[in-house]
Amino acid sequence: MMKAKGKRQKAKGKNKSRQRSNTFFAMVVGCIGIWGQNSLLLPFAFCLLPFAFSFSVQAQGVYPQNSRQGAPPVESKPRILKDVGIDQRLGEQLPLDLTFRDEQGDTVRIGDYFKDRPVILSLVYYECPMLCHEVLTGLTRSIEQLSFSVGQEFEIVTVSFDARETPAMAQKQKDSYINWYKRAGASEGWHFLTGDQQEIDRLTAAVGFKYDYDEQTKQFAHASGIMALTPEGKLARYFYGVEYQPKDLRLGLVEASENRIGSAVDQILLYCYHYDPTTGKYGPVVMNILRLAGIATLLAMAAMFFVMRRRNAARLREQAGGVL
Repeated sequence: MMKAKGKRQKAKGKNKSRQRSNTFFAMVVGCIGIWGQNSLLLPFAFCLLPFAFSFSVQAQGVYPQNSRQGAPPVESKPRILKDVGIDQRLGEQLPLDLTFRDEQGDTVRIGDYFKDRPVILSLVYYECPMLCHEVLTGLTRSIEQLSFSVGQEFEIVTVSFDARETPAMAQKQKDSYINWYKRAGASEGWHFLTGDQQEIDRLTAAVGFKYDYDEQTKQFAHASGIMALTPEGKLARYFYGVEYQPKDLRLGLVEASENRIGSAVDQILLYCYHYDPTTGKYGPVVMNILRLAGIATLLAMAAMFFVMRRRNAARLREQAGGVL
């Protein structure tokens, strides 16, 4: 009884807090509408917006959204999955002397693809029945929506971690995704590689990619994700799963490029959004957003004050019989 009563009181307090924040925000919006009839009061109404937003955020964060109390125990992983995952190696150097085979079967150094552009690295195996294709499909869908182009602003290196696979398999995969992407220069910027087990082991260990082979199913158990690296070959960002938000990927490439690509808008977004290594996504920084909102409000007030002052001066000259 006491526990149920406590939960009801907690929920009631949460609802009241949200109602107060919504009421305050509605009052500010109402002031803008009413004061908008008086140009002298309009800037002060806009000044309240950042504080209304802050109040709303704080009120909604008073109580935790999700509680793990009473959650069922997490089942232990199957044995095959205990050594599978991705351990982040942010800031560490990729061994650029690794050698693989490209789609034509020629021996290449992975360092040949690290020059003056950031690089997206994806680890898959080409005969994977499902997950690896989902990774490459999600990557292609994301880069389709970017104004950056493969082969111009960044490179993609896709490496098979199955040493049995051949350059012919790599070429087949490349043809499929390049034909889908359909941008000029993509064929020279997206590389599909195969290699020997020793080189594969060095690469996967360097980026923290752990996988295992299941003898029963004759398939690899592995995690899904991609990495963004700097032009010098240092690991900059990890993106998990099989779908990658274009915004996250763009900001990750801008940061990995060390500001060699991107625009002033990207820099503003990077001020407002920071990378969270635990989720592999970019999330908003509320205080930075409020600071920008405050600066924008002050600039708007200064501009409106200047305009109104000019208008008042012109009106006074008219009343005194002056000339505009």
